[in-house]
Amino acid sequence: MRSRPGLWALVACVALLLGSSGCGGGGGEPRPDLVFVSTRDGDYAIFAMDADGSREKRLTPADDSEAHDALYFQIEPAYSPNGRLIAFASRRGSSFDLFAMRADGTGTKQLTSTRENDAHPSWSPDGERIVFQRGDPSHLYIMDADGSSVRRVTDDPAPETQPAWSPDGRWIAYVRRTPGTEIREVWLVRPDGSERHPLTTLGATVDGPAWSPDGERIAFASNDRGDRFDVYVIGVDGTGLRRLTRSTEAAFEPAWSPDGSSIALSQDGAIVVLDLATDELRVLTDPEDNDSSPVWNPVPRPRE
Repeated sequence: MRSRPGLWALVACVALLLGSSGCGGGGGEPRPDLVFVSTRDGDYAIFAMDADGSREKRLTPADDSEAHDALYFQIEPAYSPNGRLIAFASRRGSSFDLFAMRADGTGTKQLTSTRENDAHPSWSPDGERIVFQRGDPSHLYIMDADGSSVRRVTDDPAPETQPAWSPDGRWIAYVRRTPGTEIREVWLVRPDGSERHPLTTLGATVDGPAWSPDGERIAFASNDRGDRFDVYVIGVDGTGLRRLTRSTEAAFEPAWSPDGSSIALSQDGAIVVLDLATDELRVLTDPEDNDSSPVWNPVPRPRE
């Protein structure tokens, strides 16, 4: 990956502006294991909790209905690699823009501001850049962590959504819709736009590609067996496709735990965790809360 002299200092300044203190995460409360989106309070907000579902806490502010004509829609959270910042999409004007906040929900700063919708941020593993989708139809863009130096990744006219940066920084997984159809497949592309190619060939709809921590597999949801979505995993070479869930309710938005032993996902309005060794599903939140978009803290919890 191309070296960018001086950018680390710039990113450090951004972290300071967002309210970080020194090299620490700040705050006296224990760090959460997961963040997710919930409408339990009537708006779309980002919450945090421990891996067992305890100590739930709302991170983003309540919508000010007197100041805004529409809900904030604080959605699609993405942890920075060091776990100190969370990028997310929010509609606080006429369109969706990207924002970043400290992991405790303070120090929110706006990163993009356009008339087009910006969504689904994903950090590079060094924390210097963010890939995201922009426009309708959507295409992939990369920007510096402070929102500057925005550039488009590919020149593909097909709609491109839901990018996810690989742990080694060499690839971006995303969803590409075949023009003129409803078929969506997982594709891979280099951050410079080269070597674009399909990873799946299911002839169905796929959703939410997520990299395993070792970068060898990608989890995603698909409805290739009917109307209901299930979670699958596939190797980055396109082999080893395996179905992970067989529930009676739709399962989607997979997210790997930092040790690779489990996958959090959204199912029937609840956040659940799938143990990959035992296939056991643990329900963490109440389905009545309408929870979605789980994301693990990338920094493993210290041993107690």
